[in-house]
Amino acid sequence: MKHRSIEPELLDLLPPDDPEAIRTREQMLWVNAVMGNHRWIERMMRRHGKVDWDVSELGAGDGTLSLRLLRAGLCREEGLHAIDLAPRPRHWPAAAAWTGGNVLHHPLPGSRIVIANLFLHHLTDEQLGVLGSRLSLSTRLIVAVDPARLWIHRVTGRLFAALVGLNRVHCHDMRVSIRAGFRGDELQRALGLDSEWEVRVSLHPLGGYRFLAKR
Repeated sequence: MKHRSIEPELLDLLPPDDPEAIRTREQMLWVNAVMGNHRWIERMMRRHGKVDWDVSELGAGDGTLSLRLLRAGLCREEGLHAIDLAPRPRHWPAAAAWTGGNVLHHPLPGSRIVIANLFLHHLTDEQLGVLGSRLSLSTRLIVAVDPARLWIHRVTGRLFAALVGLNRVHCHDMRVSIRAGFRGDELQRALGLDSEWEVRVSLHPLGGYRFLAKR
């Protein structure tokens, strides 16, 4: 897996109310909990951000992560903006913004903090370059988790899937996601982050590529 390979994921092709799609999203909550994705993003925001900084979440899904950060007091409703292809969730706070659509087709908000959980690997390097060029000059912190593109995680992923009984959609999409994941400084280079940015990458044993960029 020397180079990234971007393929369609089954979850993205299913209607939101499809039973398999609903089940897959439920299982994603388990995966995020086991990998500690949301907890790590929360820690990084607590350590490097400020409560009065506006926050944008890219690929927010059903809003679970943003709402967690809101409950933790790490952002304000009026300073929260989510972007996703999915429609605005019914439980989304009235004062928070929601943009429904492709993140590449809309201007990025001028938020100080940009977060993304298991989203950026969906984008090609060219698309990531477009995204990086649209980052606001006000943005000071980027916190993202995506799959690490290492062969060992294909093995551990199959074992984990069998152990917890992940459905066929999740099993397929896990393999696709790993092949589309990142290694080393690939994400920094794809986003076009220059020397103004201090970038740190760490790997979770279960396959998380944890990306933190500050300026």
